[in-house]
Amino acid sequence: MEALLTSFGIVFLAELGDKTQFLSLYLAATYRNPLPVLGGIFVATLASNILAGLFGHWIGEYLTPGILRWTLTLSFVAFAIWALLPERRNDARSSKLIGQRGAFWGTLVSFSIAELGDKTQIVTAALSARFNGLTMVIIGATVGMMLANLPAVIGGHYFAGRVPSRIANYIAAVIFAVQAVLTFLGIEKF
Repeated sequence: MEALLTSFGIVFLAELGDKTQFLSLYLAATYRNPLPVLGGIFVATLASNILAGLFGHWIGEYLTPGILRWTLTLSFVAFAIWALLPERRNDARSSKLIGQRGAFWGTLVSFSIAELGDKTQIVTAALSARFNGLTMVIIGATVGMMLANLPAVIGGHYFAGRVPSRIANYIAAVIFAVQAVLTFLGIEKF
């Protein structure tokens, strides 16, 4: 039980104000369908926490901080560019497809990339090494991340209909560009 509660508390606090909360907000506003976004976040978070728990030491040996920094920097540049691309909604069929499948897969891929080498992934690996309860660490870390990102998804969905999409996209692009610069410089939060 200690592993579960410690993992939950530490990961929840580490996730507050993290780049993935901004990503959650943006994805919810973009797709305007919170359930597939939450599903994508959950699967990406669970996969990230399982990998962190099982392969924490391996990741530390093979992925140097420099490689992680460049990967994340380029990912945030890509997210910034993606936010500026015009939305393509040609017909009802393509909008329905985006709402049903695209939101989940887009969130899954985006969130997985953003979590690569993130502090919550590193914390989860460290906690799994400390406690003899890998399953409890993974559950605690996953619940902590989900509860921290839930308000961002709800907020993104709420503001999606109230803020013009072009303005939201410009704001998101600026946030991702700033995050890319901060990641490149080695600054975790702003």
